[in-house]
Amino acid sequence: MTMMRHILAGAAALALTTAATLSAFAEDAVLKLATQLSGTVNWEIDTIKHHGFDTANGVRLEVVDVAAGPAAQVAFQGGEVHAIVSDWLWVAMQRAAGQDFVFIPYSKAVGALMVPGDSSAASIADLKGGKIGIAGGPVDKSWLILRAFTKQEHGFDIAAESEQVFGAPPLIFKAALDGEVDGAVNFWHFGAKMQAAGMKPLITVADAAAKLGLDPETPLLGYVVRGEMVRDNPEIVDGLMKASRAAKDLLASDDAAWERLKPLMKADNDAQFDALKAGFRAGIPADAPVSRQAAEKMFALMAELGGAELLGDVKALPDGVFVQPGS
Repeated sequence: MTMMRHILAGAAALALTTAATLSAFAEDAVLKLATQLSGTVNWEIDTIKHHGFDTANGVRLEVVDVAAGPAAQVAFQGGEVHAIVSDWLWVAMQRAAGQDFVFIPYSKAVGALMVPGDSSAASIADLKGGKIGIAGGPVDKSWLILRAFTKQEHGFDIAAESEQVFGAPPLIFKAALDGEVDGAVNFWHFGAKMQAAGMKPLITVADAAAKLGLDPETPLLGYVVRGEMVRDNPEIVDGLMKASRAAKDLLASDDAAWERLKPLMKADNDAQFDALKAGFRAGIPADAPVSRQAAEKMFALMAELGGAELLGDVKALPDGVFVQPGS
């Protein structure tokens, strides 16, 4: 009986220890991420959660659904969440304003200038005098790169020599398919759907960037966390980075992983599904440090063309924007 009491006492102690450990894990290693769950980042997040890549790397990812990017930024700035997904230009502006935010690369995916499949346009110069639909507004980063490319390669500003129609991505998508515009610049996943519907890329943003001497391997979107977390809880940040890379590695190589994601992708047909899968895979950045020199060059171009409307008064890339793999 005494032995049984010892066994039971030991089991109870072990249970209490395990419960305490789980409680500490849940309290200390939770990372709340605010993002729009209808966005493409959810494909990676869902993969992380389904396969347990977060908990396997010492962090439990909790997702807070928000209406759009600005709402996520407000939640993050207000301290309601630990991380969001945004572009590093926004992080640069925040750092210049004194906020200790840092960027973890997530995607280098960019779109293209799409035209109807039967368009006679052979280059962007052929859209001079035409109507171009653009998602994201006049300072959309893809549009700015295409403007700079046209200036360099053709000697004129396409913004001054065409009519632009700005709107939300779904509206630009519909206008392009309905033939209401001669060309369209949209977010990469809408561009993939446009191509699946029979449109064709006149020039990709990546090709235009390369012609400008920019590095198309520079990731544009990433997870944003506070520098304080990097310093005080590096294991959580490291866990997020490892979980993200594990999901990317799986999605890069395993078609079965994509079959499970089909309902989230809202593809209307197999052509759209294949285009979205290919586009995501093409956007996976290398597991390597972001080139400071390449980022500075892109920042300078954005500052020149986007001006205060895009970057406020920030003229140069601040230090400390990027969290580098292995750092």
